[in-house]
Parts: sequence; C-alpha cells; structure tokens
Amino acid sequence: MSYQVLARKWRPSNFSEVAGQAHVLKSLINALDNQRLHHAYLFIGTRGVGKTTLARILAKCLNCDEGIGSQLCGKCDACKEIDEGRFIDLIEVDAASRTKVEDTRELLENVQYSPARGRF
Repeated sequence: MSYQVLARKWRPSNFSEVAGQAHVLKSLINALDNQRLHHAYLFIGTRGVGKTTLARILAKCLNCDEGIGSQLCGKCDACKEIDEGRFIDLIEVDAASRTKVEDTRELLENVQYSPARGRF
C-alpha cells in the first residue's frame, strides 16, 4: 500500500464537493454550462486554496466522454486518467518551482501540438 497525503486522498473530484471559492465556482460552472469558455484560465493564490484541484476538475469537465459541461461522470477513461495524473494531454505546471526560461521554452514547445486524445 502506498502512502498518500490525506489532502490528496480526499481531494474534491467535482465542483459540488469543493468548499469555498463560491465566486470562482460560479464563474467556471456558468462558463461550462453556457459554452462560453475563455482561451485560458490562470489560477493564482496562496498554498492550499484549491488551485490545482479546480484546474483538474475543469480539465475533467472539458475532456469528459459525456461532453463539455459542469457535470462530469467521473467514470470514463478521461476522468479516471486525470484523477490518476496520467492523462496524456494534460500538462500540469507548478509555476512556483518552474521559474527558469528553459522551463517556459519546454512548455511552449509542447503546447504547439494538438491533443492526442482529449478535446482541449
């Protein structure tokens, strides 16, 4: 059995499980349900406020096999792979530790390609 931090074990997997951040949730849910998505979202804030959690939920909502929307199935391959951190088209960037110019060049090199499996 592998060790897993408690916060990661019980990390929210959909918008209804997220506590707090009501204004952010409302904005993301409305954008998804009305199909009025922006070309980019920047999640900023102090450690532990839910940036990575919301980004992963948004990624699942955009790539879920059930279609784009604020309600995701959580059971399809895309949802499971994003939860497990092995979705091939998802690049997760920790900007706090990736501050070098070379890191940015590498990211720009990777984002020029179309998704292999996902929609976005």
